[in-house]
Amino acid sequence: MVSKTDDIPASVPNCTPVDDVAEDGETALKEPCPCGHSAAAVVMNGNAGHDQAEEAESKQDGSGDADPSDDANEQEVIVIQDTGFTVKIQAPGTEPFDLQVSPQEMVQEIHQVLMDREDTCHRTCFSLQLDGNVLDNFAELKSIEGLQEGSLLKVVEEPYTVREARIHVRHIRDLLKSLDPSDSYNGVDCNSLSFLSVFTDGDLGDSGKRKKKGSELEQIDCTPPEHILPGSKDRPLVPLQPQNKDWKPLQCLKVLTMSGWNPPPGNRKMHGDLMYLFIVTVEERHVSITASTRGFYLNQSTTYTFNPKPANPSFLSHSLVELLSQISPAFKKNFTALQKKRVQRHPFERIATPFQVYSWTAPQIDHAMDCVRAEDAYTSRLGYEEHIPGQTRDWNEELQTTRELARKNLPERLLRERAIFKVHSDFAAAATRGAMAVIDGNVMAINPGEETRMQMFIWNNIFFSLGFDVRDHYKELGGDAAAHAAPTNDLNGVRAYGAVDVEGLYTLGTVVVDYRGYRVTAQSIIPGILEREQEQSVIYGSIDFGKTVMSHPKYLELLEKTSRPLKVQRHAVLNEKDSAVELCSSVECKGIIGNDGRHYILDLLRTFPPDLNFLPVEGEELSPESQKQGFPRQHRHRLACLRQELIEAFVEHRYLLFMKMAALQLMQQKANKESKTAALPESITAETVSDSKPAAAPEASEAAGKEADETIPGLAQAKELAESLATDDGSDPKSREVVLNACKAVGSISNTSFDIRFNPDIFSPGVRFPEDSAEDIQKQKQLLKDAAAFLVSCQIPSLIKDCLDHTALPMDGATMTEALHQRGINVRYLGNVLEFVDKMPAKPQLEHVYRIGITELITRCTKHIFKTYLQGVELSALSAAVSHFLNCFLSSFPDAVAHLPADELVSRKKNKKRRNRVPGGGDNTAWASLTPSELWKNIASEALRYYHFTLQCESVDQAVEKYGLQKITLLREISVKAGIQVILIKEYNFDSRHKPAFTEEDILNIFPVVKHVNPKASDAFHFFQSGQAKVQQGFLKEGCELINEALNLFNNVYGAMHVEICACLRLLARLNYIIGDHPEALSNQQKAVLMSERVLGIEHPNTIQEYMHLALYCFANGQLSTALKLLYRARYLMLMVCGEDHPEMALLDSNIGLVLHGVMEYDLSLRFLENALSINSKYHGPRSLKVALSHHLVARVYESKAEFRSALQHEKEGYTIYKNQVTPPSHSRRFEPPLVQLCHQAAGFTAPSMASVLEQLNIINGIIFIPLSQKDLENLKAEVQRRQQLQDSGKIEEQQEDGQLALDDKIPVDD
Repeated sequence: MVSKTDDIPASVPNCTPVDDVAEDGETALKEPCPCGHSAAAVVMNGNAGHDQAEEAESKQDGSGDADPSDDANEQEVIVIQDTGFTVKIQAPGTEPFDLQVSPQEMVQEIHQVLMDREDTCHRTCFSLQLDGNVLDNFAELKSIEGLQEGSLLKVVEEPYTVREARIHVRHIRDLLKSLDPSDSYNGVDCNSLSFLSVFTDGDLGDSGKRKKKGSELEQIDCTPPEHILPGSKDRPLVPLQPQNKDWKPLQCLKVLTMSGWNPPPGNRKMHGDLMYLFIVTVEERHVSITASTRGFYLNQSTTYTFNPKPANPSFLSHSLVELLSQISPAFKKNFTALQKKRVQRHPFERIATPFQVYSWTAPQIDHAMDCVRAEDAYTSRLGYEEHIPGQTRDWNEELQTTRELARKNLPERLLRERAIFKVHSDFAAAATRGAMAVIDGNVMAINPGEETRMQMFIWNNIFFSLGFDVRDHYKELGGDAAAHAAPTNDLNGVRAYGAVDVEGLYTLGTVVVDYRGYRVTAQSIIPGILEREQEQSVIYGSIDFGKTVMSHPKYLELLEKTSRPLKVQRHAVLNEKDSAVELCSSVECKGIIGNDGRHYILDLLRTFPPDLNFLPVEGEELSPESQKQGFPRQHRHRLACLRQELIEAFVEHRYLLFMKMAALQLMQQKANKESKTAALPESITAETVSDSKPAAAPEASEAAGKEADETIPGLAQAKELAESLATDDGSDPKSREVVLNACKAVGSISNTSFDIRFNPDIFSPGVRFPEDSAEDIQKQKQLLKDAAAFLVSCQIPSLIKDCLDHTALPMDGATMTEALHQRGINVRYLGNVLEFVDKMPAKPQLEHVYRIGITELITRCTKHIFKTYLQGVELSALSAAVSHFLNCFLSSFPDAVAHLPADELVSRKKNKKRRNRVPGGGDNTAWASLTPSELWKNIASEALRYYHFTLQCESVDQAVEKYGLQKITLLREISVKAGIQVILIKEYNFDSRHKPAFTEEDILNIFPVVKHVNPKASDAFHFFQSGQAKVQQGFLKEGCELINEALNLFNNVYGAMHVEICACLRLLARLNYIIGDHPEALSNQQKAVLMSERVLGIEHPNTIQEYMHLALYCFANGQLSTALKLLYRARYLMLMVCGEDHPEMALLDSNIGLVLHGVMEYDLSLRFLENALSINSKYHGPRSLKVALSHHLVARVYESKAEFRSALQHEKEGYTIYKNQVTPPSHSRRFEPPLVQLCHQAAGFTAPSMASVLEQLNIINGIIFIPLSQKDLENLKAEVQRRQQLQDSGKIEEQQEDGQLALDDKIPVDD
């Protein structure tokens, strides 16, 4: 999509921001063809930038660090920015107005702006003319002769065609629905919810209603609703989606629909009739309208008689809006009001998101008549299909063509990445829609004669298959369980190969959809594959898990390029004739050359090596660390793989080990030279460590390495050595021996340099290796065992350590899973992680992690059971079945009874004879017999079987009691995981023992859960990272510029909405705030909140954090009541998501307490601050600095209340902690003045100043301002550079401890 960056309006005073972002999501008219030539617009500009970009390019490639590429970055920046100019636009019936445009825009984009502007939004069929010449829609503005600053462009109405008339009706319908949230609740057309404006009363910037300034404090009502106060056990669901008053739609029409007289008969076509509409106005007037080539007019038809002659008067108008405004006063009034409101909304509330976000709750929405929706439901239209020549899209061709675009310089790469991203998001939407159609039984199978679970489907050029084991393909590997796991493994493979991005190697577009208990894999289709048998087309790899294997030189050459980044070892396997065949991937990976001549690889389910902890192999012993934890364990299937993140971490770990070993040996050689005799025994031990037993070496050498690290400056030498060896021709045998020993010790596949790769076929049943590689295979097996041991002995403990010192702060299931995945831990290790936490002495400080882990474990087990449960339910009983299941899972009501739909009981006899065609659609009422105790037994046994974890609970109430869970959190987690949407008009009474919590009316919908690849904007990401690095070094201004540039590039690739843009805006807002530009901080953070709500979900942990940041900036801008509302919203969301007992809640409560203190609500303030104090004491330990600060904050409130004894008590406690913790006296001085003041203070006391409250707010949010003189700044820069150099040479460790505190105090720290 051609997006403009949302930053343009800042520099353009005379155009509203709405115009600028509007074209992002409103329509896809902009991509007239799949190759996306219109997309070139924004990025490509004059030739000025090109040569610079290329030389910058060569510089940037060469350097991995932020610094050397700075000049390159600055040069590349020039490419994007281009001076805009202003043109005048004259539309019929309106005053001419100015519009800011940029030279690389297309004419098409001006069309979009006009279709979104309040006064011209009702026009769709027009051309733009300059001096009487019609401008080409796809021309760039800079290529148009005579177009310059101040030119006048005329909007000229054009005659309609059927297509244009349909587009017009659709556009009018979109305008009428523009404030209606039902599409967001229903999860269609990439609409999603956002509630920020409910809490800020509209926009926060200057355009919004100005907030009361600090002087009018008295009028603020600060009391939060009861359920938000600390200690409240009530968790209502209804406030999750507050009613937005703007959503009470202004009714413009009662009915707008296609008439039953369509299409026009031949004689009327020749009079220019295109189609007929039927409309009922608010005044109950029924009219029939003809859309003709000249516009819209009233005809004389009624519901039952066809009379296409124009009525008298016919009100012929070029636009439907003009016609309706003449015949219905209510339409005129309400449509104008509606458009005013529409234009006032923040653009981010209405732009479409790149991927659909579903809401797990929704109010009851009225189902209104809607002709466009009805039409869409029965065509295979996707997005704007009918505007694309050639009707259905050839997805494979689009996906592969975009990959082939040039990528030599920045503009080319941006263009390519944008095209890839656009096609991917369209493909994901199409695949999701198709998968739902397949499961709902709306698509004919391509093998209709076979049993339903074996059927395959093609719809809209996408191939769909179900996640069942067809023809015993996976029999050896675990049957259906393996068939269910294979698609996600395959998707991970596609993601990995896509990220390596080797030219000439192609993967299929792949999307995995879970819907109604079925797993559907959607793939793009290789040209020609359907005409031939698979046996003929596969020229590389194996179709029978290694019995027959083929290879192909071209594939080997292409895959060789991926082997280093993916750590895949090239290896030989035996084929059926016992001859060796070279492969550079797992045997299942198949190579097929399509009819388009491209080299495709598919079935990438074993891209990464097997996880031996979950793959018991006879005769193989795992390493002691794994055995100690009870591995290997039996898993459901034999496809358990290690994650890519784990492989990366493991190799990184081995590299450090390699460096340390080499350094150690170098030291010893040096020592030997100096005193042969003394150091002899030592050198022998080192040699034996590295030679004798490569298997045991890591432990021994690690110990040696640790000592080495402290005593030697040898790491730097080792690095030099490694570099010199790369260039060396082998003249120095000593150093070669050092490297050889180190290589052997860490299991490198090369003897002259560090290089670790895995053979993914080890332990694959049916794969045989040649005799001569036996030794190598042994090494590989050992490497796999080491990697499996590394996961349990290093990665899990490091995760727990990160949770202990709060660098990892999971808040719900999704963030917990993310934390595991970042460290390469699969979710099947969740039971282990929980056991590990359970055995920790510091378990109380990890209670939040334990609780979230248990919730995640229970809901995942429930999801597994729910999946099979749903497969046995026919469509008519779906809502009854889902509500019954939720009752069994969450309701305290002991004998939940299912309500079978009445009609089902009648039709059972007939049903037996019919063979139902919907997958799993038998008339099965077995689901109705499920009971709560049976379900919880199943959950416990699933936990034991899958996670090897013993759950000590037999009902939901025991679980809540024993593990401190919340039922509302369990409901949220299971709904999100299983795609259930529940109704939000009443509170669910889970604890009633007299009636079940859910009825079938409460289940509104079942959504798909979709997994797909997220293409990345690589250049933008590099800018973002170097910006972050700069900020961390204290260069705020440079950092700010880089991050602004990253934002531009992100907007270029992703359009206006994306998770990464959200992160960018958040950082930018924080920088603006630190630099002192509060309004700008507020504006950026507002965008970040809106985007987080829209892209991640309204109660995603990320959104909660964004709300907290926004509240701080609101406070700094003097908008106190808004700040409080935002903090209360954040607290409510957090209570829903993870409950009150969470370290992050302490920060939130400190914020709320401080703001309340600022508005002199002392008693309320104390409730929040004392809660924060107790949470901080629990999670940070009673002696931590956070607790000291909490004491200080509480003391200040007591002081304001004139309760000096309590104040003194808290100040003393805080002071004691400071004194014990902080050696430099600088910090504790901060506490002396309050103590002295308190002692001297008489009865007189004043309210705290806003500045002092803000200072404390900054401190608790990790932003510390210390006034610095110029000299301090110079010293600081020198210090930062010195540390930088130290870090580069690897000597930083010892000095970190003492340097840290001092440094943290001097600059605004972002933590």
